[in-house]
Amino acid sequence: MTAKVALHTWINRSSSMTRTSFLFVGIAVVCSLFADISITTLDPWGEFSRMAKGVLAPDFLAVADIGFVIVQTVAFALCGVALGAIGGFFLAQVFHIGPVRWTCAFVRAIHELFWALIFLQMLGLTPLTGVLAIAIPYAGICAKVYAETLEEAEAPAVRILPSGSSNISTFFYARLPDVWIHIKNYTSYRFECGLRSSAVLGFVGLPTLGFHLETAFSEGNYSEAAALLIIFYVLIMTLRQWVRPKLLGIYIMVAPFLLGAGATIDMSNVARFFTHDIIPSPIRNGDLSGAAAWQNMVNWLQELLLNQAIPGAIATVLLTQIALVLTGAVALVLFPLISEKFLGRIGRTLGHGFLVVLRSTPEIILAYVFLQLWGPSMLPAIVALALHNGAIIGHLMGRYSDNVRLRPDSPRGLNRYSYEIVPRIYGQFLVFLFYRWEIIMRETAILGILGIMTLGFFIDSALADIRLDRALFLISMTAFLNIGIDILSRRIRLRLRLSQQVEPV
Repeated sequence: MTAKVALHTWINRSSSMTRTSFLFVGIAVVCSLFADISITTLDPWGEFSRMAKGVLAPDFLAVADIGFVIVQTVAFALCGVALGAIGGFFLAQVFHIGPVRWTCAFVRAIHELFWALIFLQMLGLTPLTGVLAIAIPYAGICAKVYAETLEEAEAPAVRILPSGSSNISTFFYARLPDVWIHIKNYTSYRFECGLRSSAVLGFVGLPTLGFHLETAFSEGNYSEAAALLIIFYVLIMTLRQWVRPKLLGIYIMVAPFLLGAGATIDMSNVARFFTHDIIPSPIRNGDLSGAAAWQNMVNWLQELLLNQAIPGAIATVLLTQIALVLTGAVALVLFPLISEKFLGRIGRTLGHGFLVVLRSTPEIILAYVFLQLWGPSMLPAIVALALHNGAIIGHLMGRYSDNVRLRPDSPRGLNRYSYEIVPRIYGQFLVFLFYRWEIIMRETAILGILGIMTLGFFIDSALADIRLDRALFLISMTAFLNIGIDILSRRIRLRLRLSQQVEPV
């Protein structure tokens, strides 16, 4: 009877996962009917040919002081991640308090580039702008992960402590040592993310690799762009060789002195930002003592919602849902490249290198490349998001599939893929996919600064017009959209009874 119940439960769970998958595919198909996926460039194949020639002949000497550019990229990442990790560690101790938890959710829902655009208005093009743009969202992310790690960890040492031990002693001598390795590993992963974030901050003018990449692409210097990307890949792939625990403290102490100089911070600009710039213009330009003044405020909100916020949010959701399903398809195609169940050592090594390149390239850089080929439609963003996130999930699925035990009479080739491996790892595949859903939404919004009509496009336009009140309203809307997607994703995972634990990559 127990076996029958277990079988019935498994069948129901599989049926629910199948229905959910087809529902998301159907939503993506409907979204594609309303999405702009046109190719607007006159000669995309000619441009692709020029890019290919640049990749085959990278020019490593084209960028002056390339060594210092790399050092600054690493320095921004080190400083930002260090501050974020320290802040997140302290916030994790009070993460159970509602306002702290909500604040962390809000700040981590805003992309690092949006934070950089905010701080540019206050602090100008200074090193502090780049450091805070990484540190603030990373503090919210680390607080959540550290808090969950501390809550879920088994701490047998707590039970053998003398009675009356203080909370501080219990934490440092029992709870923290038990989870320290997990916190250290996650922080190492967050540093890799920080390197990617540091690189793309160059798209707003900070002196990192992204600044020189954008310049090279915009000028058609594809040999220089290829060299910069290769350097970035090597930087990511050799992390374990040059980030050693014994040297990390020295790196962090030296990093602030390597950020370079920038504009002088004017505190009057900071004060003006909070007391004038972000105040809605109807309030800023008059009082709210009469009905006419309130009507002006309503008109301001109505115009902003109807002409920018709602169209931008719809475009963001459309693009996200299409990219989410395509991400899943890419992951299902790519994961055999690193799976022991399908390829030998040489094949897996080549596949691993291919996936490293895809997942190490930030979406905004991929989208920027595809924009040069196809023009400013949703197509470059969709393909960029799908390739980057598909490579991440494909890597996770490949490693997960290695743990699947095959029967002695297991089929080979396509039959093994279709009837043996995929059905057995499909639940975990959905976990990975739903885990990336909110991240895809964050990236979708920020890709608007490249000219794609998502919320980021309207945010960038508002900042260009120095309408900071509108920009902050729209940035807040992206945060609430991300929070909503995160809540929905969690509820779907709980309903499907999927594991909540995901190994980060």
